[in-house]
Amino acid sequence: MNNIPTPRLELIAATLAHLCCELERPHSLSTMLGVQVPTSWPPGQYDRDAMEFFKDQLEKGGVAAVGWYGWYALRKAGSDGPGLLVGSGGYFGPPEDGALEVGFSVIPESRRRGYATEILSALVEHAFSFPGVQLIHARAAPDNTASIGVLVRNGFRPTDSPGEASLLKFHRARPEPV
Repeated sequence: MNNIPTPRLELIAATLAHLCCELERPHSLSTMLGVQVPTSWPPGQYDRDAMEFFKDQLEKGGVAAVGWYGWYALRKAGSDGPGLLVGSGGYFGPPEDGALEVGFSVIPESRRRGYATEILSALVEHAFSFPGVQLIHARAAPDNTASIGVLVRNGFRPTDSPGEASLLKFHRARPEPV
């Protein structure tokens, strides 16, 4: 599955073609995605280094790697305005030993509207749709109360596991079957 619909968004899995366009012809990304790309793009931690990492991983992994790295979050056209690229999210690779890591970011002018919560919720649900995924990790800066709130709202809890000294580490386990 290369897209994940949510109530207000469409998450599109980044392909090698998307990343090459974004890195080499960023002005063409709007046409490729079929939405407006704001001048504030890219958001937060989704910078050129992240794009290069995702591109490298997709070159190595081919079509099977699509969906295990970056996802574009497109606001659907409607009462909020035209279709717009509002954020990004994704995984840092396929699961290893039943675990993977997730991240997300939203452009400044679209923050505090619930998009990050919607992006993370969709990515968590998508990851848990694979039976082998048992645990999802995420990290946030201690002063990034917005991201910490998004993680908590999506069922993530702080973990004791050591992480980077400057980042808090969170996790969410697969829900027990009912």
